[in-house]
Amino acid sequence: MQTVHSKLRRISLLALCLSAVTVSWTSHAQTAGDWPTKPIRFVVPYPPGGPLDTIARVLAEQVKPALGQPVIVENRPGAGGNIGADLIAKAQPDGYSLVMGAVATHAINPALYSKIPYDAVRDFAPVALVASVPNVLIVNKEFADKHGIRTMQDLVKYALANPGKLNYGSGGSGSAGHLAGELLSERTKLKAVHIPYQGAAPAKLALLSGQSDFMFDNLASAVSLIKDDKVVALAVTTDKRSDILPDVPTVQEAGIKPFDIGTWFGVFTTAGTPATVVTKLHHAYAAALADPAVQARLKQMGSNASSLTPAQFTEMVVQERQKYQELVKLSGAKVD
Repeated sequence: MQTVHSKLRRISLLALCLSAVTVSWTSHAQTAGDWPTKPIRFVVPYPPGGPLDTIARVLAEQVKPALGQPVIVENRPGAGGNIGADLIAKAQPDGYSLVMGAVATHAINPALYSKIPYDAVRDFAPVALVASVPNVLIVNKEFADKHGIRTMQDLVKYALANPGKLNYGSGGSGSAGHLAGELLSERTKLKAVHIPYQGAAPAKLALLSGQSDFMFDNLASAVSLIKDDKVVALAVTTDKRSDILPDVPTVQEAGIKPFDIGTWFGVFTTAGTPATVVTKLHHAYAAALADPAVQARLKQMGSNASSLTPAQFTEMVVQERQKYQELVKLSGAKVD
């Protein structure tokens, strides 16, 4: 009889456990379906006022109707974007914390910094790629006029004939501009001196004043200088020409290949966030990126809105991380 009672008790306990699991799963499914029920934090890991911050704020307003909750932009700069990115890497995986990650936070920094507090692939769930913006090689106008430099081939020819006499500025050691310069040197065997500045703005001032001869700059910030004829644009660094400067060829068109370096940024949430929540976020941001007003803002930056799925964006991040590991190693740059 005790055996029968024992079996009945075990069956009752099993049924209770299964019931609890079912209730828990049902509750989770309902929570995911009802999400969001409170405001969403959107961290920008850079100071306010830049192109990335501006687009983040535009998108925050655009996705609000689809999500039914406000999206609050919060600037958390520092350590090249690592501080803001780490906040989301360690947030609750509930979709209420987002970050505008970028090529620096998710591809360059993991190779550049000797210690980084997060794993750029494992700790995040990519939501939507927002934009890919080319860098552009610009030359000091007086220098270009003096030496008849109007094409990429002209610059390389001059550099090879005058080893060590050219110098180029960048926004800092290990920045995208620095890595592009190292890749150019490696591909063409030219010798140029790298001058790191504390940001892209002082690097541009140095270029305009003649302290440096050329630099690779983000197209969004360089386009006004190009159109005002203050610098000479030789080539864009991506594998396709930019719609905003259709007459400027790519570096690869000049016969220097492979060469594909651009600045990109996109929305990430914390790894482990329910797939239904990630999907809902993706649809909201994809719809916002399809809005003509948003597309117009992105075109001003030299970029078109992206249409990558979360899975495609994830694959892109993995590939970009591998690419920049090799470039950082080539440059010898390191931040302790």
